[in-house]
Amino acid sequence: MFDIERWQEIFDTIRKNKLRTFLTGLSVASGIFILVILLGFGQGMQNGIAHEFEQDASTSVWVWPGVTSKEYKGLNPGRRIQLTNENYETAANLFHDVIENKSPRNFVRNITVNYGKEALVYGVQGVSAQFQFIENVTMSEGRFINYLDESNTGKVAIIGNKIKRDVFTDVDSPVGELIEISGIPFKIIGVFGEQEEREEERIYIPITTAQRVFNGGDRINHMSYTLPPVENFDQAVAQAVSFKNEMKAYVQQAHTIAPDDTSGVEVWSAMEEAKRYYSLTGNIKFFFWFVGICTIIAGVVGVSNIMLIVVKERTREIGIRKALGAKPWSIVGMILHESIFVTAISGFGGLIFSMGLLEIVGPHIEVDYIINPSVNFTVAISTVFVLILAGTIAGFFPAWRAARIHTIEALRDV
Repeated sequence: MFDIERWQEIFDTIRKNKLRTFLTGLSVASGIFILVILLGFGQGMQNGIAHEFEQDASTSVWVWPGVTSKEYKGLNPGRRIQLTNENYETAANLFHDVIENKSPRNFVRNITVNYGKEALVYGVQGVSAQFQFIENVTMSEGRFINYLDESNTGKVAIIGNKIKRDVFTDVDSPVGELIEISGIPFKIIGVFGEQEEREEERIYIPITTAQRVFNGGDRINHMSYTLPPVENFDQAVAQAVSFKNEMKAYVQQAHTIAPDDTSGVEVWSAMEEAKRYYSLTGNIKFFFWFVGICTIIAGVVGVSNIMLIVVKERTREIGIRKALGAKPWSIVGMILHESIFVTAISGFGGLIFSMGLLEIVGPHIEVDYIINPSVNFTVAISTVFVLILAGTIAGFFPAWRAARIHTIEALRDV
């Protein structure tokens, strides 16, 4: 039942000790505030890392050659490894049952690119039709390279949105326009978009055209793949690690590279890298929880100390109440009400301020690996209720001590 007199007592006590109550509440509110802000930035880091891995397909695996660092089977270290079409086709046959998409990539070098009289300084890469799904590009206009372009050694090109904005300002659409690559006209058939603007500074042409027209021979710079989706994250990581190890072993065997040579060939897996980053963010979030909870505990201890002081100050009053017939649990309730009230008001105050700050500032925060810091409202509100419970426990012991004070001793207190 709502006891108006009890609440009047609580507010009278608070008015008599404004500074003490304010500082106690501030310590509790700051604990909730710090915890929510830390959890928000932990989620922001997770959002940032997820954004980084959205740039490529989540199950992508990339293979590129390096330089050997160890002698092996009579071959000296320092050999530069070169991947070829044969490596790509053999790997595709060996691992056809675990590959979803595949594409070689060739960097076309020592060329000039022109649009009319304007010289363009953008990189040109030869890729296959499935590269669109590996790189996770979105088509803004037109289409991507297809199998017919590859088989016919088509003189077609795909450009990035940034190239369109920088170069093709005088036309409604660059699709259908011609650019010259080392004097050879290429028809633009599509415009693509990427997560990062710097990756839109690329021009894609069919891999066959890159090799045959620009003296690429059978050389390729990268072999890229995506693996089929599986039921859960752990299975996806295990699949990626297995494929990575088998692919690396194949390339090492094909090019006579020592099995323990870490620089002869590189194989990068998005899933394995994601696991490493997510494990890191998990540890950071655990640390944030630890710091926030320690801060809350400090605030709760402060509440307990203040309640002890309150009991000491009101010892004579408690004695008079007991002499007039007040029950022990009535005394306990009197102290607990004040403890719960201060803890609850301070906790919800810290929660509202921190959630409001994240709501206003969070969407505008976009730094490296931190995007839109936020916190789950259910988690935050649950934390406040746990705090109130802790405040209740913190206030119970001083209240129980007050209830056990002997009436005669309490009346003698000055």
